[in-house]
Amino acid sequence: MRYEWDADKRRANLDKHGLDFADVERGFDWELALLDEDDARAEQRDQAIGYLFQQVVVLVYTLRGDACRIISLRRADPRERRAYERS
Repeated sequence: MRYEWDADKRRANLDKHGLDFADVERGFDWELALLDEDDARAEQRDQAIGYLFQQVVVLVYTLRGDACRIISLRRADPRERRAYERS
């Protein structure tokens, strides 16, 4: 899968959350991720909770053609971690 993102959004996310969108390509564990679709927006946004290296994170993204466009990436809060661990 090919990944893409807005460069300004990547920098802002890195400053705010300390997580780099570029790490998703080589470190996000899609096979064990908990996936959730959000159809409420004009452009569908999906959420995946899973491991990025050794921490549980929340990845918000949308699929555009053959690309996964990353919208945000942050550490999972305690409620999200529990939901992930129960799945």
